[in-house]
Amino acid sequence: MNNINIIKANGDKALFQVEKLINSLRRSQANETLIQQIVEQVEAVLYDGMTTKQIYKMAFKMLKGKSSVSASRYKLKKALMELGPTGFPFEKLVGKLMEHEGFATEVGVIVQGNCVQHEIDVIAQKENNHYMIECKYHSDQGRFCNVKIPLYIHSRFLDVEKQWERQKGHEAKLHKGGVYTNTRFTTDAIQYGKCVGLLMTSWDYPYGNGLKDRIDKSGLHPLTALTTLTKNEKAKLLDKGIVLCKELHENPTILDQIGISKTRQKNILDDSNVLCSNH
Repeated sequence: MNNINIIKANGDKALFQVEKLINSLRRSQANETLIQQIVEQVEAVLYDGMTTKQIYKMAFKMLKGKSSVSASRYKLKKALMELGPTGFPFEKLVGKLMEHEGFATEVGVIVQGNCVQHEIDVIAQKENNHYMIECKYHSDQGRFCNVKIPLYIHSRFLDVEKQWERQKGHEAKLHKGGVYTNTRFTTDAIQYGKCVGLLMTSWDYPYGNGLKDRIDKSGLHPLTALTTLTKNEKAKLLDKGIVLCKELHENPTILDQIGISKTRQKNILDDSNVLCSNH
């Protein structure tokens, strides 16, 4: 098993590391016996050139057979990819995460800069911190944010910051620009972002405080993670502006509106409840 190469989503080759599979299964909170069974089954069919997607599909199918909630946790990365086709549900999710962390947020705001107007995805304020965040949503795991993204966002931020600094009461505020992406940053993008002081957040960056960690900690899981909803039902809910499992509890009648039977509603809300309450 030590020297089998697998193909990652972006086409790169990497050595298969069983620890990575075990860690992602532990994150789903599946029990150790099931994790062991999944690892054994994957290792039994593993071959050189197998894709991470194939490994994921196998593990997901076995998890789903035993625990729909563990399967939902395991599919978080994929669930973020399914928030599309527009980037708006992702912006809303980022806004909710910031809100959970004590910020007052606005999503999709037109702001006057020094030179031109800008549409800002999320504006977040807490005490003296005033942040302007751009969300870069990709529906394809292999697409990374390269250095052009933080370069462009930083220049927009500087234009808006000039305008903000002229406003009364803003003299003492800490203004910052930020980029949130559901995929990953290239090394150059991180280096540039750090250098100019942008808040950079991706699926797994900063280490230990990326999107996956913050969603797990806050229980703000996207409803696309639920295995009890069909693709079509998820699309209908996203169209109605519902993005999080938590929002299903706040207005369960929405499930009636999209024509889901009472028995299925119970299963959906039960799963969603366990998923959300797990901090």
